[in-house]
Amino acid sequence: MNEISVLGAGAFGTALAISLAQSGRKVTLWARSAEAATAMQKQGENALRLPGKPFPEPLDVTSDLAMATAAPILLLTVPMQQLAHFAEENKARFQQKTLVSCCKGVDLKTGRGPIAVLEDTVPDATVAILSGPSFAVDIADGLPTALTLATRDKAVAVALQTRLSTDNIRLYTSLDPVGVEFGGALKNVIAIACGLAIGAGFGESARAALMTRGFAEMQRLAVKQGADPMTLAGLSGFGDLVLTCTSEKSRNYSHGLKLGRGADIDPSVTVEGVATAKAVAHLSATLGVDMPITNAVTQILNGNLSISETVELLLSRPLKRE
Repeated sequence: MNEISVLGAGAFGTALAISLAQSGRKVTLWARSAEAATAMQKQGENALRLPGKPFPEPLDVTSDLAMATAAPILLLTVPMQQLAHFAEENKARFQQKTLVSCCKGVDLKTGRGPIAVLEDTVPDATVAILSGPSFAVDIADGLPTALTLATRDKAVAVALQTRLSTDNIRLYTSLDPVGVEFGGALKNVIAIACGLAIGAGFGESARAALMTRGFAEMQRLAVKQGADPMTLAGLSGFGDLVLTCTSEKSRNYSHGLKLGRGADIDPSVTVEGVATAKAVAHLSATLGVDMPITNAVTQILNGNLSISETVELLLSRPLKRE
């Protein structure tokens, strides 16, 4: 039995599995599709999601979920909007396991982050979250990456830090999983806003303003949910915000960039910030948290306002102290 299984063979899950295996861990990568698993076994890489990144020898690939979930540590890299169903569907397999969420977002139906989803669905599991500034291709290439690993139990955090750190992934622990999950979720919305600004030709100064004021929004909502504001200043908040708002490797930033340019959008690409923006707009209204940038992005995504109309609304807001 392998010690770690990565459930979800997208680009990020595949990259984590590669890095862990290269560092000597016994790892299983689970793919939902038997056809995809067979192709990866034959080709020695995930040609569909992460082409050109060969699998190390210790890495096993399977579509057998029973075999994959035999491992004591399960890294869940399924998309956020599928997490609740996936956890409910497999809660019997997840009992007494250590579940590490590696997805970023807020559930559109319930407004919950991944920690709440897993704790509510599998209460007897040990739950943690892994988040921070990282691109799958960089991790798979062995480039230096720093992430935050958060759980409510200090001893668990330290033990997982040792088990999951690799030759190129440096993990920092946190006891504020709520702050980590909301930092990772909310920065995707701001990344869409920044892509919109650059794509529409509003310039770098506008992007800097959106990142700064967007960060303030992130802190407001996370603190309302019980997070430590300093967590948002770390890797899983500010660090991830900087990365995703400045690189076209970010699917959220690229999505906004295409919208701003009026380019075609590929519906097959998962852009977590789209659903998160809509979920957070509803959640912030319910909680009474002012989030003008998030609301503006949601209006654009829903087709209710044009980009120019949204900018006019944002600039006409009452002047106030920072």
